[in-house]
Amino acid sequence: MENNDLQNEFDIKVEKVKKLEAGGEKAYKAKFNKTHEIHDLDKFELGTRVSIAGRMIFKRTFGKLIFARLYAIGDNFNYDLSKPIRTSVQISLNFNIVGEERLKFFKDFCDIADHIGVEGELIRTQTGELTVQVEKFELLSKALRGLPEKFHGLQDTDSRYRQRYLDIISNEDSRKVFMARSRAVNFVRRFLEENGFIEVETPVLQVNVSGASAKPFFTHHNALDLDCNLRIAFETWLKMTAAAGFDKVFELGKDFRNEGMDPTHLQEFTQVEWYAAYWDFEDNIRFFKKFIKELMLHTIGTTKITVAGNEIDFGNENWERINYVERMRELLGFDFLDITDVDELIDKIDKNKVMSRAELDGYKSTRAVIDYVYKKLIRSKIVGPTILYNYPAFLKTLARRNDADDRITDVFQVVVNGAEILNAYSELVNPIQQREALMAQLKDKAQGDDETMDLDEDFLLAMEHGMPPMSGLGFGIDRFIMMIYDLPTLRDTVLFPIMKPDTDKNDNKE
Repeated sequence: MENNDLQNEFDIKVEKVKKLEAGGEKAYKAKFNKTHEIHDLDKFELGTRVSIAGRMIFKRTFGKLIFARLYAIGDNFNYDLSKPIRTSVQISLNFNIVGEERLKFFKDFCDIADHIGVEGELIRTQTGELTVQVEKFELLSKALRGLPEKFHGLQDTDSRYRQRYLDIISNEDSRKVFMARSRAVNFVRRFLEENGFIEVETPVLQVNVSGASAKPFFTHHNALDLDCNLRIAFETWLKMTAAAGFDKVFELGKDFRNEGMDPTHLQEFTQVEWYAAYWDFEDNIRFFKKFIKELMLHTIGTTKITVAGNEIDFGNENWERINYVERMRELLGFDFLDITDVDELIDKIDKNKVMSRAELDGYKSTRAVIDYVYKKLIRSKIVGPTILYNYPAFLKTLARRNDADDRITDVFQVVVNGAEILNAYSELVNPIQQREALMAQLKDKAQGDDETMDLDEDFLLAMEHGMPPMSGLGFGIDRFIMMIYDLPTLRDTVLFPIMKPDTDKNDNKE
């Protein structure tokens, strides 16, 4: 539709609003009393009187008879996402029932995209279509702009993200994704609470970069004249909560990392982190297997999914396990844990023809180099679900050192189709080792690595007061939804992903 046509449509609808108001009819009502939800209508017998409301998405006039469809997701329902979900219902307006005046009003003033409330009986048409035979109706809210083209929906990717409300109306697949996301978040909280965890809230505004190796967003606190950063993880705060005596704690919320954008990374993302005192990472592996199985059954009704053409079953208890350090030694052909100089490490990798010096150009620390090699040559080839464990200590600053070799940490991650869906480990609660690890991070920061943590004295002070042995786990909600629906990008899992401003305000991309 051309911009001029859109503007003409807008102007016409504005004039309709003015005519309604001039005639004493409110174009935007205060409320409407519903008795039924559209998604529930199939449960009721024909002849049942109902009062429903929704957005009109279709309208066709046949002389003294009008057929239309009302759309609404509704509220308060338990849904099975493996089956079709009713989100619209046909309505019919007959001259003999609503009368000439009201039928004319509907023809003239009720347009596609308007919100309409109707009262009437459930019937079936000659074609078997469940229909509300309207006896009364109200125009509840006048839309000034129309919906995407009825047969194709909203196809333009940019418009889908900017106008997610139209995407959800038009595309059943998008609708299911966000219904599943809501269902998953609800389950996570309930499952953890039923297993003895308590939910807490920790600060989003922080004065130290801590909890993960990532580049933060910075801001300024005017009242305190204090430079702050948005949190990159909940970890250090939840550990301090555990130090207070809460043996099982969790938080579900937003983290922020000012990193590059690609299909598997967003700068603002949602995750849950939980910590259990007196557990080690093997306890967390067992708990996570139970958690993910029940989460998938609750969300989509199965533990089997297809990702990039590969069938993956989370119901199978025998997940592959890969020792990270051993696999990297085999790949590199030398013990990388003995090397602390980044140039020496890159030189050996190049000489062994694992990766070229040019490919590793720009990486400023041994930590960054090893992580890149792992992601390119090991992680990318995993279908999963696969448990990777025993990570180098320089990669996991906050994780417990292995009793047999303190260069290795008691860490595990689960990788599916080349993407990490969680990060978990036995926690480091030794304040002496923790201070040394954070000091090493400062050296990496001085070499130009901007994905390092600060020396968080408040966190170290809490650790010096004593923390129990514990294991923690972080699980990304966005990546989970991306995985179960085999979506091409994390943006498809977020209702309103951040977008650059649309500089052409008149460019309507419906």
